[in-house]
Amino acid sequence: MCGIAGFTHFNGSPNKAREWIDAMCLAQAHRGPDAEGAFIGSRCTLGHRRLSIIDLASGDQPMISADGSVRVVFNGEIYNFRELRAELAKQGGEFRTQSDTEVLIEGYRAWGVDFLSRLNGMFAFALWDSQRGGLLLARDRLGQKPLHYFVLGNAIMFASEIKGLVAHPQVAATTGLDLAALLGYLSQEYVASPSCIWRGIRKLKPGHYIWLDQSGWSERPYWVLARAAAGQLVPNDMDQAAERFWELFLASVNRRLISDVPLGLFLSGGIDSCAVALAAKEAAGQEVRTFSIGFEEAGFDESACAALASQHIGTNHMAEKLSSKNVWEVLPKVLDKLDEPLADASILPTFLLSQFTRGYVTVALSGDGADEFLGGYPTFKAHVVARKLGRLGGGLVKAFLPIIDLLPVTHGNLNLSFKYKWFARGMDAPAGERLLAWLGAFNYQELESLVLPEILRASGLKNDPRTHLAGELKDFVGLGQLTQLYARTYLENDILVKLDRASMLNSLEVRSPFLDPHLICYLTALPDKFKLHPRLGGKALLKKALQGRLPRELLFRPKQGFGVPISSWLSGPLRSWAQDMLSPALLRRQGIFEPGYVQHLWKDHLSKRRDNRKLLWTLLMFQGWWLNYCQGGKTA
Repeated sequence: MCGIAGFTHFNGSPNKAREWIDAMCLAQAHRGPDAEGAFIGSRCTLGHRRLSIIDLASGDQPMISADGSVRVVFNGEIYNFRELRAELAKQGGEFRTQSDTEVLIEGYRAWGVDFLSRLNGMFAFALWDSQRGGLLLARDRLGQKPLHYFVLGNAIMFASEIKGLVAHPQVAATTGLDLAALLGYLSQEYVASPSCIWRGIRKLKPGHYIWLDQSGWSERPYWVLARAAAGQLVPNDMDQAAERFWELFLASVNRRLISDVPLGLFLSGGIDSCAVALAAKEAAGQEVRTFSIGFEEAGFDESACAALASQHIGTNHMAEKLSSKNVWEVLPKVLDKLDEPLADASILPTFLLSQFTRGYVTVALSGDGADEFLGGYPTFKAHVVARKLGRLGGGLVKAFLPIIDLLPVTHGNLNLSFKYKWFARGMDAPAGERLLAWLGAFNYQELESLVLPEILRASGLKNDPRTHLAGELKDFVGLGQLTQLYARTYLENDILVKLDRASMLNSLEVRSPFLDPHLICYLTALPDKFKLHPRLGGKALLKKALQGRLPRELLFRPKQGFGVPISSWLSGPLRSWAQDMLSPALLRRQGIFEPGYVQHLWKDHLSKRRDNRKLLWTLLMFQGWWLNYCQGGKTA
């Protein structure tokens, strides 16, 4: 796991190329504390920061081909590199290391850009072909590893993180706050790719690559989930489907256990992380190390479940209990390093879990991706309910809104009042927009009240940002469609960003077995009945596979998620900080938000007239980011 950076200069190497690439890499040093390297050529400069995982002795980068024509900088892991290496060796490939990085060089030399479809891994890399005078940028299928770029004339600058990109002086001098991206963030709680909070900076889309040479550049897909899933053969019997799932899952976990450094697992006590631990122990044939954290606040703590899971599976388990004090200490660190605003509060415990785990191991496996591809989120069930209610007519739902509004407001973890009121927000929307409304924060009407009119006009936004994201999912047909929407929105732009940033800020590599391409294609193609089941509920296939492997109290415990007691913290230990961030004086100086409306949201939350946790936290995360990165509001 590493940080990469670079830029092209077809008109000759600039005098300050070394200074620029050093600055870009230094800004991302947390991603690779073990080694650094750079290549400065006449037409391209590449830089690398390394976190050593595989081939500790000879895997330094930029790596060069035996004939000196190809160089590469790489962030991530290729899990099938040994199989590819054996195949390439038979075709005359020259290998001088045991690193998975070298497979990228020889794969490109043997198969061209078609080799991308053969890779099983999480990756972002840049490959310079001096013979063709071209640069190849590529990103993994789901976007587990980040890659940002900026085009200026016939040159391109790129980096793993935005902070590395803006360390290039030509990028820093040209960019500024992107108002359309800001409104998208306020709506969705993240900045959706390919946009970026900074104008002109783009995110390379998952499953895509860029080829650039002196004649120009183009971005193209090499993989699309819907197409890949369409050719899957799936069983019609639950037992057979569960057996096939476990075979694919075991193979995925086994691939992700390859490491030359200490490795462990995140274990929350939920069935996703339990499945990873069970498969890891079965694949490794020995005891595995597991790590968890819990909260002192009742209703948010999973420590007892994690301990029970560890005892049943037989892991070497370590746990830590957190309080609001721990989170208050880490919040400024996260805000200081987070390149874009992200309103997923679980980045705080994810950061602390990564920090705790990194004290013992360098690589960890997680259960991320199971909810998206196995129908585990409550929203999957909510869609079924919403569709049935929709057949009865919108009037029935609207008739219940005043009753729902009378429910008492509490600050507990996903209390009934909060869930029912948020469910009602998305009821009248088409299926895709409904999902994004449930997951997001401000709707368009609220944005019109929140954002100053001149900012709204300057952004060019004329309707809800979610409409574009969910454009092709006009009607609810099946969970497979919702899975695909989840993959390209919430999973890509929230879950995987949170996981990458929180772990890499602690120089910890995290691997996600549920996101193996063979597995996700299989799961996406499965009928709905294997995901939502009358008796087994959500994630039915996973529960079926784990029957007999986990005790019932773990297998059927209610889904909790990595919840954070934000509602109560905003009216308690974070109250003073939040009031400062949302103060009318700061808002007037900032010139983006309507102070009166913000105060209305804040007072309603404190008085418990409304649970405004999602709206307020989304605002607060932007305010924290703005104070760190804009310092006075560079909005144009």
